[in-house]
Amino acid sequence: MREVVAAMLTGAQMRFENWDEIRTAYQVARVGTVSGAAEVLGVHHATVIRHVDALETRLGTKLFQRHPRGYTPTEAGAQLLAVGQATEDQFAQLAARISGAGEEMRGELIITSLPVLAGLVMPAMAELMEAHPALVLRYITDQRVFRLEYGEAHVAIRAGARPTEPDNVVSQLGVNRTALYAAPEYLDRHGHPKGLDDLAGHRFIGPDTRDSRAPFFRWLAQTQPAEAVVFTANEIASQYSAIRAGLGMGFLPVLQAREDPRLIEVVPPQAEWDSPFWLVTHVDLHRTPKVQAALKALRAAAGRLELVS
Repeated sequence: MREVVAAMLTGAQMRFENWDEIRTAYQVARVGTVSGAAEVLGVHHATVIRHVDALETRLGTKLFQRHPRGYTPTEAGAQLLAVGQATEDQFAQLAARISGAGEEMRGELIITSLPVLAGLVMPAMAELMEAHPALVLRYITDQRVFRLEYGEAHVAIRAGARPTEPDNVVSQLGVNRTALYAAPEYLDRHGHPKGLDDLAGHRFIGPDTRDSRAPFFRWLAQTQPAEAVVFTANEIASQYSAIRAGLGMGFLPVLQAREDPRLIEVVPPQAEWDSPFWLVTHVDLHRTPKVQAALKALRAAAGRLELVS
């Protein structure tokens, strides 16, 4: 009998092309009739008979004694019943644990955003850790879009056009307000502009392409000559360093720049430079307590920072 069970579990003496055969035979052994098993499984009685016959052929042994009142398990069938019951119980326990894990305020919670949004995310994460000390928070910053459907993050904060992935839940978090900044050394050398109409002859820090989709960089490409952009970089961190070093004037999120005493706001935020922030979660995890707690904390942080639109 052990050899039969081993064959079913390891495939050492046979191979199953369809695990439904084992499930069907288990229900026949449990219920005792083909019609009863068919009702439990929601299949036709002919399917039950075909599965049982195929399984017995594969195993090379009879699992049931057939009689007018139904099917009685043989010794091998009794072993199948025992293994099937234990397996069903284990799956039920596993399902309960998995379901319960989604309701617990513990374990890993992954939030992703652009690096410049750390000033928004950190206060929210501090609030979460204070309220739920069993959480393990992981913050990932990158320019690329993380795939929530692959489990790369639980919550994503994105800027720009509204995300359109069909399985994601999207809501606007706030507005990314951008202003034009310069270092004191730059302004000492080149003068302090009085506004948007006083930028002629000034030097700018820009992206490494004039096709940038950022609204403020589109404004720069449309209103200033190409030769006015004297330094370009593909990452905002490098642009930020260039502005601080006095190489030229450049655009920075107010959220980031207002914390730096070395930066002077040359032109305040303009409506045409704004871009929205989006909170993005996957539909399968959106309602879980961990994700809902993160969304609540992020919205509260955005409100305190006056980013809410």
